[in-house]
Amino acid sequence: MLIEFSVSNFRSFRERQTLSMVATPRLRKRENVFKPELTGEKFPDLLKVAVIYGPNASGKSNLLKALSVVRQIARREPSTRDIPLPVVPFRFDAELANQPSLFELHFIHSGMRYQFNLAVTSERIVGEKLLAFPKGRESPLYERQHTEQGETYSFGEQLENSLGEDILEAWRKLTPPRLLFIAQAVANSSEELTQLKAPFEWITESSRLLLNGMAGMAKAAQKLAGDDHLLAKTIASFLHEVDVPISDIRIEQPDKREVSLNALEQLTPPQSVQNITFLTHKTALGEAELTFEDESEGTKNLVGFCLPWLIKEVAINSGQLLIVDELDSSLHPKIVAALVEKHINDPKPSQLIFTTHDTHLMDAKLLRRDQFWITERDMNGATQLRSIHDFEGRDNEDIEKRYYEGRYRGLPLITRSQ
Repeated sequence: MLIEFSVSNFRSFRERQTLSMVATPRLRKRENVFKPELTGEKFPDLLKVAVIYGPNASGKSNLLKALSVVRQIARREPSTRDIPLPVVPFRFDAELANQPSLFELHFIHSGMRYQFNLAVTSERIVGEKLLAFPKGRESPLYERQHTEQGETYSFGEQLENSLGEDILEAWRKLTPPRLLFIAQAVANSSEELTQLKAPFEWITESSRLLLNGMAGMAKAAQKLAGDDHLLAKTIASFLHEVDVPISDIRIEQPDKREVSLNALEQLTPPQSVQNITFLTHKTALGEAELTFEDESEGTKNLVGFCLPWLIKEVAINSGQLLIVDELDSSLHPKIVAALVEKHINDPKPSQLIFTTHDTHLMDAKLLRRDQFWITERDMNGATQLRSIHDFEGRDNEDIEKRYYEGRYRGLPLITRSQ
């Protein structure tokens, strides 16, 4: 489970900005929070949902990209050691051009709380640090720092006592400048290295990210539905629950002989056979099939969105994190609200973070003040991130009305020609 995430000197982020999933005490709508599973430690409730608003180019998408960076770097293969790391510093401050981008993750996994810090340029890992908090007490696992004098490592007692200096030194030597030490250690360990494997599993596997539209996920969903009719039925049921009247999904492969004959007639080489997805619509007059290409953009997006959603639903371990850029893309506001409500009512704890311009959610009485976040650019072009709860107000106030009045800022400044 994500506790909080901080970023600085990355794209539009200059100073440290923090997104927190820690619930504010004494706010209503207790169904929107859950108690994290922690061994031997009392901890505040966490939020199930965080929604981020702000004008275009204010940094909403950059925040989600920042959330994905640590995962991307952790999952890099050794063959990518010569490929630049996926970070870009803040452009408008010359002093930061050669400084590392900084990321800090606080999270809970397998009953333990962790903190992972990463400092990175496009050329190398400048620093990484992992802390565990058994029973709430800070316990350093390792720290790596690159300085002008070279690279230094320090290891906590947990690792030194269980593995020994020789193994740790071997892993250190195997770690190139653009790969994480934790990734190398886990990849080269033949033992049950739970001290590092557990946090590494959360960093690399806990989140599902939809940052570039739903098209890729929609293709994957159709392929999987073609291989598993039960999954096709599950996707159809998901769509039906959000008022898309689809009762079945069927995948059909065109006749290969017909494809070859058509190619021969047109004197063109035969193309690879593409499966055709048919969605059965059920109405009062009967049923009819439409191809996927004939569906609305909203339905196509929902087919793509449902795949990571279903993965989240059936995950063996709780703590899945679904991150979506522009959840409202081509979707009716009531469908967005229905998806959020469905997530909140899920008995298995998981988290949803998304950006949107749909202010209907502010008026839908589904979310609390501490679940709304606002981005805006300051006079230096840097993103500022604030929770609506940071502003003075009441728990039951009209959030949408106050937002449009500029009480929380984060509105576009439109210049009208005379």
